[in-house]
Amino acid sequence: MRTVAQKMLRTCNKLFTRKTPNDNGEAHPSNIETAAQMENIQHLHNVEAAREYVHHVEAVAERAHHGGGWLLSGIICINILILGCALVSSSAFISVAITAVHKQIFLIVLLLMTMLWMLFYTVFTIRKNKTIMTQDSHAGPVWLRAGLVLFGLLSLLMDIFKIANYMGYLHCDSAVKVAFPAVQAVFLFTQTYFLWVHAKDCVQLQSNITRCGLTLTISTNLVVWMAAVTEESLHQTDTPYMNTTVPHKMYRASYVTKCNCSHSACSTFKEAFYYLYPFNIEYSLFASAMAYVMWKNVGRLVEDHGHRNVRFRPKEVCLGPMVGLLLVVVGLVTFIVYEVEMTDEDLGKHSHALLIHFVMNIVIVSLMCVFTVVGCVVYRLDHREHVSEKNPTRSLDVQLLVGASMGQFIISYFTIVAVVAKGARSYLNALNLAWGVLMVVQLGLQNYFIIEGLHREPFHVMQEAALHTNARAFQEHSEMSVVMETHKSSCLLTSDTPPNWKRRVLKEVCAFLLLANIILWIMPAFGARPQFDHTVEIKFYKFTMWAAIVNIGLPFAIFYRMHAVASLFEVYVIT
Repeated sequence: MRTVAQKMLRTCNKLFTRKTPNDNGEAHPSNIETAAQMENIQHLHNVEAAREYVHHVEAVAERAHHGGGWLLSGIICINILILGCALVSSSAFISVAITAVHKQIFLIVLLLMTMLWMLFYTVFTIRKNKTIMTQDSHAGPVWLRAGLVLFGLLSLLMDIFKIANYMGYLHCDSAVKVAFPAVQAVFLFTQTYFLWVHAKDCVQLQSNITRCGLTLTISTNLVVWMAAVTEESLHQTDTPYMNTTVPHKMYRASYVTKCNCSHSACSTFKEAFYYLYPFNIEYSLFASAMAYVMWKNVGRLVEDHGHRNVRFRPKEVCLGPMVGLLLVVVGLVTFIVYEVEMTDEDLGKHSHALLIHFVMNIVIVSLMCVFTVVGCVVYRLDHREHVSEKNPTRSLDVQLLVGASMGQFIISYFTIVAVVAKGARSYLNALNLAWGVLMVVQLGLQNYFIIEGLHREPFHVMQEAALHTNARAFQEHSEMSVVMETHKSSCLLTSDTPPNWKRRVLKEVCAFLLLANIILWIMPAFGARPQFDHTVEIKFYKFTMWAAIVNIGLPFAIFYRMHAVASLFEVYVIT
């Protein structure tokens, strides 16, 4: 039966596929049609093959990104950071055999190695990658690079003051203290040029060497940051025999060095470069962040979408900048009064200075909470898509924002616990408690506002998407199509239309928060230390523990304010 069925099937196939004489006359046109169809199929096959090849290359690049070079560069970074942290921490104690000279020798070696790699990258790596290297349009925006240049110039001025200061101690101190700021000045110039030119690079060749070089750059900047933070913190809290009834600032003048300066301007230069430390600290962190984005972009294939240049127009906002500038001016005045009165021997003036400082900070933080709540409400009303594409710059911004805010969270919560345990009976304790609670609320609200703003689709992208959708909807009518194309061109080229009320409110909120974060950065960065001047925490935790908490948390809190300024500017621009 099986054999019979197979024979019947073969017979049917022959009957249905047998050609008739008429079929020969139609053979030529059907062959042409078949050839055209085969050509189209071949074209589609080539397109699909190209797509599969691109996906294969992307997959290979992704695997290479998480391969041996990624692991090796991470190991290098971790080892340098741990060794640098050990040396910096050891040099901070007088009783340890590791001195500041040993730390500076280690830093000089790191700076020289990093500069040699930057030279290698510029001379060899760029030439090999010139034809195939892509660029990430989101990385290294011009305002971030301009901030890097500004902080770099002020850090260079700090190194000049250091050289002038330490030149007066060459007769009785190590020459390494002069060599380190000199090498660092050259490093500042080299690295600023390097990041200005190459911050957007996505290297495809020599990826392992590039990853290792970039992690060397990141770890070098972080070790320099740790050294600067430690030295500045020791300058602010140099109280070996702390009396809790006397503020720490009164001990600064009593410190006497064993080595006398050979010229009379040493004290002036020393005081000047200590005031420039905050800019050097911010420069190191900015450079580390930009180098980290470059490291994430190694081997990454980026599609060129034609990054749009959005113009910054301050005339779009009014209320936010006015209130923000008023807070900055009043905050600067109160900060100067605070610094002057805390150096006075009259304890009554110390209480007055703390009162002014606490009240001013409570007012600033309260207004920030109100503005941020308004911005969050507008977010709920302004429905906008969230960005889904991978963006290492945006991811790093969010991670740094959340991570750096932990420093201020730690200080605030430790303050709340100490004041509640001691009892907020005095007005200074009550104000300190209110400031700590409001700071926690403000940090949470501001983090949500910024992260939500960074992940929302930029307004001009939503506008273009809407125009393309309308153009497809009306493409059947030629006149409407021409109108839509004209409208789209005018929006893409000029974009001078005034913002609606939702965008206007969001821009006002961003402008105010930006300026408020600037004054909250200035006060602690340039010496305001109510954590030590108001002694309730010192009495509760004892000086050693509280100094460790503040000196670890405060640098992150200071960086958080500056990073929040950069992120708020980004949110303002894309709103």
